[in-house]
Amino acid sequence: MLKDSPIIPYIPVSDLARARKFYAEKVGLEPKMENNGGLTYECGGAEVFMYVSGGAGTSKASQAFWAVKDLRKEVAELRKRGVTFEQYDFPGMTMKDGIMEAGDSLAAWFKDSEGNIMALIQSL
Repeated sequence: MLKDSPIIPYIPVSDLARARKFYAEKVGLEPKMENNGGLTYECGGAEVFMYVSGGAGTSKASQAFWAVKDLRKEVAELRKRGVTFEQYDFPGMTMKDGIMEAGDSLAAWFKDSEGNIMALIQSL
C-alpha cells in the first residue's frame, strides 16, 4: 500500500547545472546521488528529487519547506550566502524583514534559481 511507501517530492528545474550550483552555494546542499538525469538530495533523512522540467518555477505555491528549529538563525545564514527572502502581505498575519509570525509558528520564503518558492517553517 502507498501509505507504507516513502513519498519523494520533486523540485522541477529548467537548468540542472544552475540549480545544482544554487543549492550548493546558497543553500549548502550537495546531491546524495545522480540518477535518471536528475539529482537526489537528502535533508534530515528525507529525500527530494531534482529534475529538468518545462514547468519549473511556474507554481505560485511553495514547492517544499524545511521544518527548522531556529528560523531566524537559518534565515540569517542563508542571507549571508546571498539568498533573498520574499515579502508577502497575508491578511491577519504579521511579516517583518521577510519573516512571518502567525500564532505558534514562524515562516519565511525564498525563490531558488529556477523560480521555485521554497519555505522554512518553525513551530514555536
